[in-house]
Amino acid sequence: MSDYFLRIYKDSDYHEARDLFASGLKEHINTAFRHALGLTHVWLPALAMLTLPMLNLMSITTLILAFALALVALWFSARYMYTSYINHALSDDMLDIDKYYLQRDGYCFWVAESARGEFMGMIAALPSSNPGGEKHLELKRLSVVKQHRGKGVAKVLCRRLIDFARKRGCEAVVLTTTLPQRDACKLYDKLGFRLTDNYYYPKLLSRVVDFRILAYQYDIPAASQ
Repeated sequence: MSDYFLRIYKDSDYHEARDLFASGLKEHINTAFRHALGLTHVWLPALAMLTLPMLNLMSITTLILAFALALVALWFSARYMYTSYINHALSDDMLDIDKYYLQRDGYCFWVAESARGEFMGMIAALPSSNPGGEKHLELKRLSVVKQHRGKGVAKVLCRRLIDFARKRGCEAVVLTTTLPQRDACKLYDKLGFRLTDNYYYPKLLSRVVDFRILAYQYDIPAASQ
């Protein structure tokens, strides 16, 4: 017997849901930073700077300080890409979860709860706003509390959403995630989602740190006649 179950979101989940959403995304900041460090347009200028002390154009101390400042700026750039999105969501759909997801047709928000009453994870569904996606359902806000990962919670949440979409006559489930969210990408691959697009977040800074959005789609098989 499973030690957790899924249920519809309640107002008492509000603070845990918002906190999990924010903390879950912040976990990827360091991964995004390490990815940015490996970019050619980041490390190539850094290598070029190493020649400056040898040409007496910069002291070793100044070089070290410049490197340190560049690293700090790069980390804050990676951080900004996530925190700006978090702040937007917390003042948008995550501001009044009940009103946004439970009082509108085609929307829903589920919570995974342990047998002991612990908040374990969550997932949200809403009609896709993408052009040509009138019969597509969008998966959003999937996150699982760190100590409850590895128990199949995310997979069960996704399957609940897919079943919801199927019952509503949807043809596909779509979602977007970011490149550093590798575990999520692996999960979507295992569930049968396919990568359909790969593009930059609409901010100039996103190209500096290679902050890319990955779009996935799960095609719901047509019901047999």
